Amino acid sequence: MQPPSPGGRIVLGVSYNGRQYDGWQSQPSGNTVQDKLEKAIGRFLNDGSAVNTLCAGRTDAGVHGLMQVVHFDTIIDRVETSWVRGTNTYLPDDIAVHWARVLTQDFHARASAKSRRYAYVLLESPVRPSVDVGQVGWVFRPLNIEAMQQAAQHLLGEHDFTSFRAAQCQAHTPIKTMIRVDIARRGSYWKFEFEASAFLHHMIRNIMGCLIAIGSGNRPPQWMSEVIAARSRDAAAPTFSPAGLYFLGPVYDDQWGLPLQTPAFDWLP
Repeated sequence: MQPPSPGGRIVLGVSYNGRQYDGWQSQPSGNTVQDKLEKAIGRFLNDGSAVNTLCAGRTDAGVHGLMQVVHFDTIIDRVETSWVRGTNTYLPDDIAVHWARVLTQDFHARASAKSRRYAYVLLESPVRPSVDVGQVGWVFRPLNIEAMQQAAQHLLGEHDFTSFRAAQCQAHTPIKTMIRVDIARRGSYWKFEFEASAFLHHMIRNIMGCLIAIGSGNRPPQWMSEVIAARSRDAAAPTFSPAGLYFLGPVYDDQWGLPLQTPAFDWLP
């Protein structure tokens, strides 16, 4: 492998349990995943330089990442396995780098992504979560899968998703393309998977609130279409808990040779 030349771009695949952190993006508190990662990379390099990473998709406080992809530029020469092991040496136990690649500056963790994927894991039980607290959402009423699947069909395609957009969202446009929504159940656990061109702030959590309202029988499936058409946050259900939300990561063209997942994917139901 050729060593990175000046301007070389290091790309990392990172997983994390977001329960203890104030989200991905760096904050003055220093208690974010980005802060911990950049500090660990800096300690590994041990050259006094600041490290600035750029991610594929920011996550909120309490949201988990199974394959966040980040990049940063450096002239430091390290083999790819060294970036993994060296950075992990200085990371907390609930954050891990799984792979590293050395690419050209043509690659951009955010702009090169064709789509992004999320999953929401939900426990349906009369009793709240215990051993998996902070890692799953919770409902105590039975859910109807057929009703939720019918509602999900209204989300597919290009729409103005303003009704599911947080007030503090900084996206340039609320128009996104939903590529896929899959709903499955295993025992007491539900898994909702979403793939879209991009997502708005709180978009999945707001959609989940609507799906659960429909699944529990409080709203009919066609209500989802009405919520979309309203283009108003007031039309949708309240924002659902971040506990069960997982960023599965971006999807890139094959030309970049990047993995589609990490072993952490095997943990999900």
